[in-house]
Amino acid sequence: MNLCTPTIRKGLLPAAIVFALAPVAASAQDQTQGTTELDRIQVTGSRIRKVDVENAQPIQTISRTDIENQGFQSVGDILQNLSTTGSPTLSRSDPLSSGESPGGTYVNMRNLGPERTLVLLNGRRLGVNNDGLQDLATIPSSMVERIEVLKDGASSLYGSDAVAGVINVITRRNFEGAQASAYYGQYGEGDGAIQSFDLTIGTQGERSSIVFGAQYDKEEPVWAKDRPFSRFSAPGQDESENYTTVGAIGNIRNPNQPDSRESDAWLVLRDGGDPTNLADYRPQVSPGGGVIGDSSNAAEQMMVKTGMERTSIFTSADFELTDSIRLVTDASFNRRETNVQVAGYPLQSGAVDTQTPMSADSYFNPTGETLDFRRRGWEVPRTTDRRLDTYRFSTALEGSFEVGEKLFDWDAGYLFTRGDATVRARGDFNKLAVRQALGPSFLNGNGVVQCGTPDAPIALADCTPWSPVLSEGQYSLANPDIQRRFFLMENATSETTTHNYFANLSGSLATLPAGDLGFAAGVENRRVKGRYSPDAFAQTGNSTNLAAQETSGGYSVNEAYIELDIPLLADLPGAQELAVNVASRYSDYDVFGDTTNSKASFRWRPIDDLLVRGTWAQGFRAPSVSDLYGGVGQTFDRYADPCDTARGAAANNPEVYARCAQDIANYATITNPGSNHVGYQQLGQGGLLAYGNQTGTPFLSGSNPDLTPEESVSRSLGFVYSPQFVTGLGVSLDWWKTRIDNVVTAFTASGILRDCYVYNIEAQCEYFTRGDNGVVNNLTRFGRNAGYWEVEGYDLEVNYRLPETSVGTFGVNWATTYYSNFEIKPDSTDNTTPQAQVGFGGNFRIRSVASLNWDMGDFGASWTARYLSGVKEECYYDDACNLPDYVDRDGNAIPQNKTGSATFNDVQLRWNAPWNATIAIGVNNVFDKVGPLVYTQPTTGFSYQAAHDIGRFTYMKYQQRF
Repeated sequence: MNLCTPTIRKGLLPAAIVFALAPVAASAQDQTQGTTELDRIQVTGSRIRKVDVENAQPIQTISRTDIENQGFQSVGDILQNLSTTGSPTLSRSDPLSSGESPGGTYVNMRNLGPERTLVLLNGRRLGVNNDGLQDLATIPSSMVERIEVLKDGASSLYGSDAVAGVINVITRRNFEGAQASAYYGQYGEGDGAIQSFDLTIGTQGERSSIVFGAQYDKEEPVWAKDRPFSRFSAPGQDESENYTTVGAIGNIRNPNQPDSRESDAWLVLRDGGDPTNLADYRPQVSPGGGVIGDSSNAAEQMMVKTGMERTSIFTSADFELTDSIRLVTDASFNRRETNVQVAGYPLQSGAVDTQTPMSADSYFNPTGETLDFRRRGWEVPRTTDRRLDTYRFSTALEGSFEVGEKLFDWDAGYLFTRGDATVRARGDFNKLAVRQALGPSFLNGNGVVQCGTPDAPIALADCTPWSPVLSEGQYSLANPDIQRRFFLMENATSETTTHNYFANLSGSLATLPAGDLGFAAGVENRRVKGRYSPDAFAQTGNSTNLAAQETSGGYSVNEAYIELDIPLLADLPGAQELAVNVASRYSDYDVFGDTTNSKASFRWRPIDDLLVRGTWAQGFRAPSVSDLYGGVGQTFDRYADPCDTARGAAANNPEVYARCAQDIANYATITNPGSNHVGYQQLGQGGLLAYGNQTGTPFLSGSNPDLTPEESVSRSLGFVYSPQFVTGLGVSLDWWKTRIDNVVTAFTASGILRDCYVYNIEAQCEYFTRGDNGVVNNLTRFGRNAGYWEVEGYDLEVNYRLPETSVGTFGVNWATTYYSNFEIKPDSTDNTTPQAQVGFGGNFRIRSVASLNWDMGDFGASWTARYLSGVKEECYYDDACNLPDYVDRDGNAIPQNKTGSATFNDVQLRWNAPWNATIAIGVNNVFDKVGPLVYTQPTTGFSYQAAHDIGRFTYMKYQQRF
């Protein structure tokens, strides 16, 4: 790679997929059905059109029939249940996610991140947002003809982002007639209802074809309080541990108790007490030891699954302009609206980001001194409404011509995508209004408390005094006037645009003894621009919302590629077919320079029943607009502090302990409220122990205009076996391995602390500071190119369609992905050890989907089992530590908790009615399986895997064809 210097820098989830292993099945069926004349087609993973649909790269195809025979109502949900898909890194189960991307559906192939999976729509890019993510929720499932999933890197053909694989969604064309569908389902608890309605109309003329589709989807939210795994932040433990002292019961700092660790350090108002009289206050009872005390459970106000509403319009048209030239166009509009609710903001007057104490001259201050307090905005929970409008237009001329006896195909066209997003949020405190309401106030002659002083009063219309300890009345948060002043509606907007010009040519260059020498070549110009503007008031830092600066920028790239398909041997003993495919792509970016990525693959058929295949491919991912030009913003990072003497590395590593003792005063003798442990422990909101790596302090993160692309190498080797002696059986097994170097990643809070204390990298210690109680109160991290990711595993697929019997036709489909290795080295220093990922957090070692299908006449049924293996996590509770002697790669003793596996079973029954309709009913997670608790909350805001079902889901679908 050559780089230049930048100039600027109790119901069910919808039914699982009934897979058909298309390449495998095609081999088995072709042998029994004889020879068929086929048109030349282009399969994902190659630009060369040919009759043979099999190539050297593993591809999984989901047909239109597969889509209709399951219960998922979005393309993203369909793909999320593939065995090759990892846990969603940005899920709808994480209500604390911020920015423009939450609410979308992003597929995480191979656990390498959704930004490293390229999504195509009809062979052309879907379009990205500022974060480099491609939202599959913008594609209406009713318009999908099939989905091809290339499980290998393909940057040599498609350019940036095709590192983990390629998803090509192909829409319906040449459709004649009309079709309407209705779908409704809900969870067994009576919540989370999903409804979907769609209409597809198509017509064909002698030289034209037009298809129009419209779809409406609505998904109701599911509340955390209605599920056992999300009712509390630490389900399965002492209920009192799940409550926080920063809650609906306001409390003040005891002026007579200087030691904040004592039980009477914070006071609450007695029932019916006078907030101006200190004698009417009593010590706050903190939660713990089975006592809930004066506290609140934040989960009562949170969603475990956010609501969503989608409206989609899609149309495609083909016109034959001449016998050899046609015009192909697609146009679509999608509106996605999501609603998220999070518990009211935990306002802490003494927090680093708040600093809003009560004035000594406030009428409600019982101490006559500046007074700290804590109070959650319980009356006004934080809500965020996001709306994304996506426009997409593609047009191309396609044609063919002959030179001698050689046929060539060509196309040239233009693609435009645009996404306009608005984010409206309410529930964060206006710090200016809070300071004013907590400032000087007095009792005026009318017996009304008024802001200001008798000599300098503030008009009642401009300010209402506030007492944080009151729960009702004129001077509490229950007052609509105070709510109006404190909680402003904040607005953010974003915009992304892509302009893409392309031209391609393919055909046969020569006829070799073993077949035609195929080729494809093309050029492309792509320009991407993006902007994200956070709320202007929030940018000032006067809101408790996470402050962020504006993101604005873009890039342009010119690309050219060539691909050759070279047959070497054919129709020989031991070589019914032997061919190689090579490709290379040159990309020149205006922001960082150029890069060339190549691929080589082979396919060898020693006998008719067996295909052996293998690939080697280079890949790359260019930094996104946010990576390059994102403004500095605040973020609540989850992190593990190695200095924690109960659960961190310091508990077992004397060297780490000694380094921590240099930074934290009274390190050995610190004690925390509600804990019997002597020594420093990581604290979260309200000064409570930070179970699940939670933090109450926002850190800073930002972009880096000097980032360069990630570089990857992918390898695969496998076979497809379709024995003639077992009609209908196909088996494929592929080994794969991908390594990504120069990874675009941000320093993580955990990584910075680990580098400083565990690996003794002094430069990393400069990125953070600690407060008097040892808690990290300030940390800054930026994007960088560093380290590597390496993942390796196996894909096994079995497809067997049994011979027809008197009781119908049966089919078995089984797809399994096994990870043999996944490790991440987060930096480029020599003294750090790669971190194992397989079987930790949301990285399941095994993910498997098996389906049994039955059809007889107009009736059909499916049973699908989705298996996810267990994972390990650091222990946060002694009784959950079933691997107490676990030692990591660095020799650190880190006790672990290993969860069990989870299998979710889905069933569907369907009937083709005589009036040309199909009626289907189904139950996902029919046994109402609840997955194991995961206290580290790896991909969600709760102690539960985002990839696991959240209840039994029952649905019904009606489809009418005209």
